[in-house]
Amino acid sequence: MTPGRDLVIEALLRPESVAPLRPAQWDLLVRQARRANLLGRLALLLESRGLTDTIHEPARAHFDSGAAMARRQDIAIRWEVQCIREALDRAGVPVVLLKGAAYVMAGLPVARGRMFSDVDIIVPKATLPEVESALMIHGWRSSHHSAYDQRYYRTWMHEIPPMQHVRRGTVIDVHHAILPEAARIKADSAAMLAAATPAAGLDRVFTFAPADMVLHSATHLFHEGEFDNGLRDLVDLDALLRHFGSEPSFWTGLVPRARAVGLARPLYYALRYANSMLETPVPPHVIAEAQAGAPAGALRPLLDFCFRRALRATHASCADGWTPLARKLLYVRSHWLRMPLPLLAVHLTRKALFPEPSAKTETDTP
Repeated sequence: MTPGRDLVIEALLRPESVAPLRPAQWDLLVRQARRANLLGRLALLLESRGLTDTIHEPARAHFDSGAAMARRQDIAIRWEVQCIREALDRAGVPVVLLKGAAYVMAGLPVARGRMFSDVDIIVPKATLPEVESALMIHGWRSSHHSAYDQRYYRTWMHEIPPMQHVRRGTVIDVHHAILPEAARIKADSAAMLAAATPAAGLDRVFTFAPADMVLHSATHLFHEGEFDNGLRDLVDLDALLRHFGSEPSFWTGLVPRARAVGLARPLYYALRYANSMLETPVPPHVIAEAQAGAPAGALRPLLDFCFRRALRATHASCADGWTPLARKLLYVRSHWLRMPLPLLAVHLTRKALFPEPSAKTETDTP
C-alpha cells in the first residue's frame, strides 16, 4: 500500500496488512481513520486480532486513545438509554432505538468501536407531544431555536428538532418516521415499528428487527446528503450484513421485506456498494433479486460516479478532482428526494443566503 490509497478500508478488510506499513503510511492511516470516524473501530479490530504490537510506536497513542474513547462511549450510551427510558416511562411510550445506540443495546458486533454523537429513537407520531414534554421535564431542550428551523422540522421532516440535555450535553433525535412524509420514497414506518424486538435485559427498550435494521441503515445512508460519516455508515452495513447473513433465512426475507416497506431502492444501493467497495459477501441470487430496486439505467453511471467518491474517508488522500462535485450533487439529490420542488427551491435559497455557522473542525494531526 502507498500513501494516497484507502489505507483505512484495506486495514479494515485485511488487518494483517498493516504490519509492513512504513511510518508515513501509518501517519496517513491515522488521519484517514480519524476523518472517517473509524479510529476506535480499527483500534479494537487490531487488538482483537492480536496485532497491537505491529502498530508503529508514534501511532500507538492514537489507537490507544481511539480504543479508550470507544469503551467509554459504550458505557455512556448505556447510561443515556436508561435515562431516556426513565423519561419516556412517564409518557407510557416504549423506547425504540435506531442506529448506533440500537447496535450497542442489541449487543451486535457492529457496535464494537463505533463512534457516534447522539441517540436516535423512533416513536409513533401521535405520541410526539407527550414524548417531547417528558424529555423536556427530564432536562432535554431543543437545539434549533429559529422559527424557520422549527417549522421546517415539524412540518416537513420525519423528526422533531434535535434535543440536547442541559447538564450532560448529550443529544437525542426523536423520529416519528423513517423518511419525511413528503419524500418521494414512501416507507412503511408503522410496519417497521410494529416488528421491533425487545433489547435483552431492558424493559420497554426495543430495536428494529434484523432486516429492518439493515433497511433503516441503508435508507439513512443513501437518502441523506451529508457524507462526513459515509464510509463509517457503509462499514456499519457491511458488519450488519455479515452478522445477520450467517442465518440463511435472513437473505431469504431481506428483499421481500424491502419491497413490503417500500425501501427496495436503498437496499439496492446498500448491497451494490457494500459488495463492491467492502467485499461484503452477498449471495448472488440476492443481488439479482435486489436489481428490481435499481434506478433507471441512465442514472446508474452518474450515481456510481457520485457514491464511489462520497463513500470514502473525507481526507484529501481519498479524493480526486471530481469529489467535491460528487458530494454537491448528492446533497442536492437528498433534498430533491425529501421535499417537493417549490419547497426545495425556497429551502436551498434560504440556506445559501443565511448559512448556519460552521462547526469548528478538528485539526488534521495524527
